[in-house]
Amino acid sequence: MKLERAMRRGVRVLLAVAAALTLNIAHAQALRAEVGKPLQQAAELLKTGRAKEALAKVREADNVANKTPAEQLMIDRMRGAAAFRAGDPATAIRSFEAAYASGRLSTSEQAQVAEQLAFAYSQTRDWGKTREWIAKAQQAGGSNAQLNQLLAYVSAQSGDYAAIARESLAAVSAAEQAGRRPEEADLLRLADAQMRTGQTQAQTATIEKLVTYYPKKDYFALYLNRLIGKSGFSDRHALDVMRLKLATGNLTKPEDAMEMAQLALQAGQAGEAKQVLDEAFKTGLLGKTGDVERQKRLLALAAQRLAAAPADLKAAEAEELKARDGNGLVRTGLAYTGLGQYEKGIELIQKGIAKGGLRYPNDAQLHLGIALMRAGQKGKAAQAFKSVGGTDGAADLARLWMRLP
Repeated sequence: MKLERAMRRGVRVLLAVAAALTLNIAHAQALRAEVGKPLQQAAELLKTGRAKEALAKVREADNVANKTPAEQLMIDRMRGAAAFRAGDPATAIRSFEAAYASGRLSTSEQAQVAEQLAFAYSQTRDWGKTREWIAKAQQAGGSNAQLNQLLAYVSAQSGDYAAIARESLAAVSAAEQAGRRPEEADLLRLADAQMRTGQTQAQTATIEKLVTYYPKKDYFALYLNRLIGKSGFSDRHALDVMRLKLATGNLTKPEDAMEMAQLALQAGQAGEAKQVLDEAFKTGLLGKTGDVERQKRLLALAAQRLAAAPADLKAAEAEELKARDGNGLVRTGLAYTGLGQYEKGIELIQKGIAKGGLRYPNDAQLHLGIALMRAGQKGKAAQAFKSVGGTDGAADLARLWMRLP
């Protein structure tokens, strides 16, 4: 599990802290040689994973008579780190709690030791104490990602997904407010907790953040699946959804390739339909399984429509330039880009937008952006996508286009 891996990373943090103690020991004037030397050796042993030998060196230091408070504090902290690494959380807990209660720790050191105690208690599965020490670490200023992940893990053990949602949302919000990219693990936990608590709309927003900050194929697929079922999403965007599936590497099912080609042919986009089918047959997605004869018939139809496309589009363009509105010009312009005639296609779409009278102005801007993307003009495409508004899905799709790596 991801959260369990986070806990193991937390253990590595403890070891890094123990290694840092090496410098403190070497420069601590308050330590006598008979205490400082074995502690220095313990730290070196701990860095190489020899925890039991490190514990023996800590005992050697602890056997020195008349130890000062500073010496005892260093012994407790080193014993805690070595015991934790040696798989003895009970000893680690006693040692770290003694260090915390010494009254000699700075605020940052209190946060550090409280964090060590949180991880130690998590090893004993005492979730109440783990939460208590996480809270103390945070109150003292502790805010690293491993601590937040441990808190989410603790909440998961109790099945408190509402708490996980709150804690993960707080971590994501804090990162965004600080101008940082939220941790991927925090976003995944938040999405999972929102699903388990029935926060469907909030989960969709979180998945969009995953796409925004971590534009991976799987996150695009997840968001597109959620988007189709979003309230108010229009069925007329079915082909646009398929276009994004193709662009993000998620057009992986034979039925999807067939559907996209059919939708493209219905929309007068013969070039696009033929390209989709050619690639599907080339990769073996089509032509080897399923109704192969039907697949071949659709390919033949797309080839026939593509052969007629230049003359058909030329005739349509002449009529549409005379029309009162720009709807036909936008459709024909996009069809030209499907034939690879990007400059001409973009010009016609722009003329259609300028002419006005559009039934769906936001769709026109979305398709202008797609045409510009096809032409490799990503900057201009982004400008077109940013202008797409509305609540029927066009704006959601435009944002996804802008998230493409």
